[in-house]
Amino acid sequence: MTGTLGRRGFIGAAAALGTAAVAGPLAPLAQAQPAGRRPDVIATPDGFQPEGIAVSAAGALYTGSLIDGSIYRADLATGAGRVITPGRDGAMSVGLKLDAYGRLLVAGGAAGRIRVVHPGDGRVLAEHEVATGATFVNDVVVGCGGAWFTDSFNDVLYVLPAGRELTGPAAAPRTVALGGEWTPTPPGGEYWGSNGIERTPDGRALLVVHDTAQALFRVEPATGRATRTVLEGGSVAHGDGLLLQGRTLCVVRNWDQAVDVFALSADGLRARFLHQITDPRFDEPTTAAVHGGRLYVVNAAFDSDWSNPATASTIVSRPW
Repeated sequence: MTGTLGRRGFIGAAAALGTAAVAGPLAPLAQAQPAGRRPDVIATPDGFQPEGIAVSAAGALYTGSLIDGSIYRADLATGAGRVITPGRDGAMSVGLKLDAYGRLLVAGGAAGRIRVVHPGDGRVLAEHEVATGATFVNDVVVGCGGAWFTDSFNDVLYVLPAGRELTGPAAAPRTVALGGEWTPTPPGGEYWGSNGIERTPDGRALLVVHDTAQALFRVEPATGRATRTVLEGGSVAHGDGLLLQGRTLCVVRNWDQAVDVFALSADGLRARFLHQITDPRFDEPTTAAVHGGRLYVVNAAFDSDWSNPATASTIVSRPW
């Protein structure tokens, strides 16, 4: 998720809506499709504003709501789904990913929290407060020895250990400061810094898109030292979620209603523009995933009236 000061106003309004604006935990979120035909659009329920996406190998899609942190699971084969984690006042679910144990790792946005969620019944297995004050824990990637979370208002990454244990010192998150060529984010939460995060193709480092700098950076996990990635054509302006497939990087550009596709060097220091994906169904897209030869793109629909509990959004499916 990226934003302007105007969008920060939206975030505050969304948080104020609380749980009243989202469907109940067993509410159906989409109509099942005929056998053998995958839906081109997956609807999310009224009052549920999606942002992040995770997809399991078996074809279960997960997304979370910016409004109250509820989490929805859908079947990619049928489009049918339900809310598995009910929302609560003051909570947000932004980026989310599945870890090696099949657990959902959820970035908590302005709440400054990281949650570990059971992917079947939606139980919150663990919760960590990593920041207070002006913070926005935005996106997450699993790799480089843990799960790495960005904070759009602070020049740090949070890393959650990759082990099975959920409690005790070995399971506690730690903070890594961003340095090197990283462009500092003005303090106070009026400007957006780090957003989407991925691994480099060689798996040795991280890639982080910086909203205000309109740049992509390679980050050393051990030190936080950042080196600006050289772009050969294309742009990462309004870059939100990142998606890596082999050496192909997709940058979801929310306000530009597009996904820009780059060929990366193995170390992530060079990115050559390949093409841009657009679709008339995009509505401020934020994140994307690939499964079964299809690209799934989440519409956060930032410009919609989310004070209206009947407002809803979609996840677009198209050939990859």
